[in-house]
Amino acid sequence: MSSKFTTWISRGLLVVGALGFMDATYLTLKHYAGEVVGCTITQGCEIVTTSVYSQFYGIPVALFGALYYLTIVVLMIAYFDRKNEVLLRIGAWLTFTGLVASLYFVGVQAFILHAWCQYCIGSAISSSVLFLLGITYLLKQKSTS
Repeated sequence: MSSKFTTWISRGLLVVGALGFMDATYLTLKHYAGEVVGCTITQGCEIVTTSVYSQFYGIPVALFGALYYLTIVVLMIAYFDRKNEVLLRIGAWLTFTGLVASLYFVGVQAFILHAWCQYCIGSAISSSVLFLLGITYLLKQKSTS
């Protein structure tokens, strides 16, 4: 596979993963600080981030998101260091997990809570872009093998 293509995909995964990590980490820190998350663009951040859907067995779902994004970032850094495409492939496959989680949480906001959290939407956008990058890589890889 072309070196330019894999470099472009892996850099995209790294940058978007880092943005998602910052977003999810912000929500996680706010949760553990006991602070209310306010919205500046949408209305409903407090409703969403304090709902029963914002935790899983007492752990904020934002922490799971932060760990997901961190995993993508670490895989891409390791890929750059070792140039082992298995690492890139693992990262690409992991993006399916982020997409499924994002679809679920967007559905919760839209159909159950009727409230929108801009940070959660930012995470959903990050997960969707990661998925698009990941599926692009996997489809290109399949077509060249």
